[in-house]
Amino acid sequence: MMSLYLSMAAFALAASISPGPVNLVSLSAGARHGLRVAMGHVAGATLGFTLLLVLIGLGLHQVLVLLPWLTATIQWAGVAFLLYLAFRLAVDNGALNSAEGGAVASFTGGALMQWLNPKAWLAAIAGMGAFAADGDIGLVVQFAAIYCVVCYLSLACWAIAGVCLQPYLQAPHRVRVFNRVLAGLLVASAGYLVLG
Repeated sequence: MMSLYLSMAAFALAASISPGPVNLVSLSAGARHGLRVAMGHVAGATLGFTLLLVLIGLGLHQVLVLLPWLTATIQWAGVAFLLYLAFRLAVDNGALNSAEGGAVASFTGGALMQWLNPKAWLAAIAGMGAFAADGDIGLVVQFAAIYCVVCYLSLACWAIAGVCLQPYLQAPHRVRVFNRVLAGLLVASAGYLVLG
């Protein structure tokens, strides 16, 4: 059983720590708003993803197979959300700790991001397919519990990295450059989803 748990944790780590939209917002939130605000986003994103993972494990994936238009709608909503986030970062004024941009860097924003994040859907479907394809509720719950812890710690690493960048981002023009780089990465993520 321990090897199964280690495999689950390794999968969760690879999917959670790798760069993606939620990770980039965690990084930005840490750099822009500090650790307290960023950790609210991290907690929301973690719980939002865990709920998605459990629902996929309990059969939501079958609903998506039966309703392919719903899958396409989720994908396009995710692309639109990524472009919205990129726009907000690109036009940001660069002032650290301002209220602007706080709606995304929040518990609710983090949870919503996961439901609109195509990377999260792919990770949930692939993970449940690999570890609980038969719908065994015990395995679904165990995998979700492991993933929840690993996801929280992974996103927290990105938020802490953002906090560590704060000393280098004290000038508004540096923050604007940082935000525009992140915006470009989000646009690239959206482009990959459209073209891939």
